[in-house]
Amino acid sequence: MTLHLHRLTAIIFWACCSTTAPAQQPQLPIIPTPVAVKAGTGTLTLTAQTTLSIPASQPAVAAVGAYLANALRPATGIEVKTVTTASAAGIQFQLLNPQNTQLGKEGYTVDITTTQAVIRANTAAGLFYGVQTLLQLLPPAVESKTRVNGVAWTLPVASITDYPRFGWRGIMLDVSRHFFTKEEVKAFIDQIARYKYNRLHWHLTDDQGWRMEIKSLPRLTSVGAWRVPRYGQWGTHEAPKPGEAATDGGFYTQDEIREVIAYARERFIEILPEIDVPGHSMAALAAYPELSCTHEPVMVNPGSHFSTWHGNGKFTMHIDNTLNPSNEKVYEFLDKVFTEVAAVFPFEYIHMGGDECYKGYWEKDPGCQALIKKLGIKDAHELQSYFNNRVNKIVTAKKKKLIGWDEILEGGLAPGAAVMSWRGTAGGVAAAKQKHPVVMTPNETCYLDLYQGDPAIEPPTYSHVRLRDSYHYNPVPAGIDSTLILGGQGNLWTEQIPTVPQIEYMVYPRAFALSEVFWSPQPSRNWTGFVSRVEQHFERFDFARRNYARSMYDPIIGVTKNAAGRLVLKLETEVAGLDLYYTLDNTLPNQYYPLYKGPIELPEGTDLFRVITYRNGKPVGKLISITAEVLEKRVGK
Repeated sequence: MTLHLHRLTAIIFWACCSTTAPAQQPQLPIIPTPVAVKAGTGTLTLTAQTTLSIPASQPAVAAVGAYLANALRPATGIEVKTVTTASAAGIQFQLLNPQNTQLGKEGYTVDITTTQAVIRANTAAGLFYGVQTLLQLLPPAVESKTRVNGVAWTLPVASITDYPRFGWRGIMLDVSRHFFTKEEVKAFIDQIARYKYNRLHWHLTDDQGWRMEIKSLPRLTSVGAWRVPRYGQWGTHEAPKPGEAATDGGFYTQDEIREVIAYARERFIEILPEIDVPGHSMAALAAYPELSCTHEPVMVNPGSHFSTWHGNGKFTMHIDNTLNPSNEKVYEFLDKVFTEVAAVFPFEYIHMGGDECYKGYWEKDPGCQALIKKLGIKDAHELQSYFNNRVNKIVTAKKKKLIGWDEILEGGLAPGAAVMSWRGTAGGVAAAKQKHPVVMTPNETCYLDLYQGDPAIEPPTYSHVRLRDSYHYNPVPAGIDSTLILGGQGNLWTEQIPTVPQIEYMVYPRAFALSEVFWSPQPSRNWTGFVSRVEQHFERFDFARRNYARSMYDPIIGVTKNAAGRLVLKLETEVAGLDLYYTLDNTLPNQYYPLYKGPIELPEGTDLFRVITYRNGKPVGKLISITAEVLEKRVGK
């Protein structure tokens, strides 16, 4: 393979950095940043003679060794030989005995000298995370899927001690809005494992598709997994026509799910399945319409408009997408579903959704109103609590624990349930004060489907989460018992994400930031050092031919009006040291045009503002073009 010049330059630069005198922690390109790093002088070079020493009779450790060998082989061409006798050279895995209580179940140490690299841990999981760090210390070309010649495969001399801040470090992947194949999900698991995530929240059901085979309810996949094909912007699609063939979609058989679970567990990732009820159930109701209040036939939604949002979380559904909590057949249905979900997924929790449940149909339904009266409760919110408690009993009867979005707090929280706080942190605080476990995933910092740059050049969505927002998040609010915060999670809803490259674009680099939030000690986090490491991981992604967003280089454009009624633009950047060049005359800016030095007052008649970022004389951001009409709408926002 012939290296592109910029990649070869980066490798040489990286090698120089790794061989200089003692370095500070941020100079080692590790994400998430470790607890403690002591950099030394010199390097260890991996060669065709490098061996991997592992303890005998430890299958889980041997599997980690095979993972490392497989990760090294494509780019380096090195066939690492595994031996069970300790060697003074090469790479060694050591299980600690007695165990190191500081490291816990997932911590590790890495000690690299000029002759050997030793990874020590209490468990195979710890060794696996040590391997991720070891791989990140190699030149970026190690991520190539094909042989890269002319690279010295060196590791910098260093001693690293590391362990996670939180036990729950998750990413949610929505496969309902757009279906992704078993192999695509496996590839996603591989990527997040590299950054020490240990939970995949699999959003398997919603209005737009039911993705898990339930053998006792075959129509869930024969009908609920398929919708009519549509293209264009989500939410504006034409509704299904009578008789139109539903050919877009797919589902996973239970055997395929077991295969994905086993694949994830080999990478020390547990999979949390989500069956979203009682709202978000249109795909289920397409299969079994008798489970709704209206009993009206519906089709799986293809991304067409079926609700109106009024602000402050208030909304109206125009098609019934909600299970009927007064119908006993609903609970018989759910018992069948959760029986099979619990049998397939070994993880201790099952996610019931519980979010955005429209109660308008319940309020008009005689059966729901009669049940409210019978139970002596006051409204439909408490009726949802009744539903949640019934689901909780079903789930706990399967020897599982229930977790749901923070709406399950409304009307009273089911005994023993955990809460995933997405509408900010208030739900998590409320749940913790009631002594319930919490996973923090507030939309303003952890939603990976939102704008990460200027809306003029990003895929359409409804709000912002910039890289720095994610990076500066602290999952533990003041004044609560921190032991009840299990950890945190980034969420990727896929309404506007139809392809794997778009998944990667939206997830990275924000998943880098969240991995550090969930793993690293908060005092050790440093934005400037993080940006430097992100740029080195961009280089790794280039070699892996993996997509990512460079939005952190693009300017943030603030718009106000002055006393004369003129638009005034104030520009800033997330990354320091960038030059911003702009035009107001419809020409294309570059380094020969005006350099931004302060707020810009748009002259009368200006109809287009353009700006682009440069660093060291070369463009690093995208060209942004915004009309004066659009800027006018942004005033004060």
